[in-house]
Amino acid sequence: MLLSNFRDGNYCLKSLLPNKTSQIDSKQFEKILQYVRSGIDGNATLECGGERVGSKGYYVQPNVFSNVKDDMLIAKDEIFGPVRSILKFKDLDEVIRRANATEYGLAAGVFAKNINTANTLSRGLRAGTVWINCYNIFDAAIPYGGYKMSCHGREKGIYSLKNHLQEKAVVTPLENPAWL
Repeated sequence: MLLSNFRDGNYCLKSLLPNKTSQIDSKQFEKILQYVRSGIDGNATLECGGERVGSKGYYVQPNVFSNVKDDMLIAKDEIFGPVRSILKFKDLDEVIRRANATEYGLAAGVFAKNINTANTLSRGLRAGTVWINCYNIFDAAIPYGGYKMSCHGREKGIYSLKNHLQEKAVVTPLENPAWL
């Protein structure tokens, strides 16, 4: 991904980021801004964003960081806010190894021209959902949930029913069993 394309208005990249995002409350709003500060303090390069939008409400600019290292909070944590990190890699094995080394695995977005690359990554990544050449697309029939510390169980689809069911074994002695 070329950041110059992003800055120059590449539609595909710009469409991934809204011009502002609202946070649910002041706690989440401050949490997002703390992550932004932590990225800056960790010497990641803030390519865009970094500030609130307006003086009312909890609106935050989308934030994109480059020069991000694996040990930075913005790379390790599930932020649930408008903070994206760009990390360099040498090959697909490195991508899979580094992504799977995190304690989270809710979802992954893979953008690739080559379907074999996309398939290799989707099979190798320990994430509950892998979007290929799209992101944040949901359907009621597609199960959603993560691996590792990113959730136990699934929402949506038939798999979500398992969250509401519990198996039980009942054993009772019979006086006149039919097989005797």
